[in-house]
Amino acid sequence: MNLKKIVAAGVAAACMMGMAACGGSDSSSQSTDLQYKDITLGETGKDIKANLKLYSNRTDMLKDDYSGTTWKQYLAEFNKMYPNIKISIEGGTDYANSALTRLQGGDWGDIMMIPAVDKSELGNYFLSYGSLDDVKKEVKYATDKAYDNKVYGIASTGNASGIVYNKKVFKDAGIDKLPTTPDEFISDLKAIKEKTKAIPLYTNYAAGWTMGAWDDYIGGTATGDAKYLNQVLEHTKNPFKDPGDGTHAYNVYEILYDAVADGLTEDDYSTTDWESSKGKMNNGEIATMVLGSWAVSQMQAAGDNAEDVGYMPFPITVDGKQYASSGPDYAFGINKKASADNQEASMIFVKWMTEKSNFAYNEGGIPISANDDKLPDLYANFKDVELIADEPAKSGEEDLFNDLNSDSELNLKNGGDARVQGIVEHAANKDQTYDELVQEWNQKWNDALDSEGVDAK
Repeated sequence: MNLKKIVAAGVAAACMMGMAACGGSDSSSQSTDLQYKDITLGETGKDIKANLKLYSNRTDMLKDDYSGTTWKQYLAEFNKMYPNIKISIEGGTDYANSALTRLQGGDWGDIMMIPAVDKSELGNYFLSYGSLDDVKKEVKYATDKAYDNKVYGIASTGNASGIVYNKKVFKDAGIDKLPTTPDEFISDLKAIKEKTKAIPLYTNYAAGWTMGAWDDYIGGTATGDAKYLNQVLEHTKNPFKDPGDGTHAYNVYEILYDAVADGLTEDDYSTTDWESSKGKMNNGEIATMVLGSWAVSQMQAAGDNAEDVGYMPFPITVDGKQYASSGPDYAFGINKKASADNQEASMIFVKWMTEKSNFAYNEGGIPISANDDKLPDLYANFKDVELIADEPAKSGEEDLFNDLNSDSELNLKNGGDARVQGIVEHAANKDQTYDELVQEWNQKWNDALDSEGVDAK
């Protein structure tokens, strides 16, 4: 049983024993009838007085020296419109796990960034923003935190899958065309090693969570199929096999294995450092890092060479075309046990963050408002790339991906950092070939399919 299912059982037990433990306020209070679509910012809720608590993954934004817009600055702007809604922010480190722990304890407050819980469990903890049909007219990625036609989370920003890179390093290495295939990318890394002093590919192994970013490329980016990740993969045997055409998961992870095996990464993966890597990317000590678009603004702000930091499409081409998976970052969830006033105030704040704060632009992300199609400048290299959002699971299979992840212990796109770290370890130690690794993953996935009784081919 994985952590998310342990948490679900724990929360249920806590709620049975004492309902006050399941929320930040009186659980006997009525939930609001307000829906996201009904809010007109600056008008709705002007008479509400509330003190809210937000539990966030963005600990960096709590620091006064954060190079971007801080939480303090966002809240000051929000209070110009809603002076009687006060919000305190608490940041959680190792957020994927700490948020689940806080969810179990019930002391997370009024708003949190929703961690990895089964979709069928969302309604146990979070307030509905309204029907899926209504909410998807208001925001992008509405289906990501939807269940039974109700939406329980509004994404904070959207990300597209690519690679952060230093333009000057590429130029110094004589690279004048961005790579579009794994072979071209590895060739470019070799040129960078030969002609510059930069680390060609920085793994950020030691941080752990950064390694999970590699999972973000195995869906639409590597297949060109919006249905692959949440519908096709769950019915596919041996999904990590080599398709022979430079696509799919096999070729995503092989890039990492080959880069490490060929000495195209840092000398000692165990000594990598996330915070200092930002400055090293900015000043040209690092050429590439495989991270979501959210990382670009942080790298640009980490030194005096913001113009040198760019973002390129992931180097996989499907039938002559490149794709980039586009998906939501953490989503705002509202405590279903909070008071009606706090719920309404929370929903107003979420809509303000979505429509008025410029958070997505500030962080180099895709705006969430449904009618805002402007992309940040960092996507300049994506003009010929099709952004593709993964379609949701089929009805009745909303939790199948999580169940297969749990049974196989592969944890794809769900904190599977150790599995990706294993690629680095085995490539560096040369104690297991890539195909041997892939064979293990396929066996675990196939066993999980059998365990769940899935019809697969």
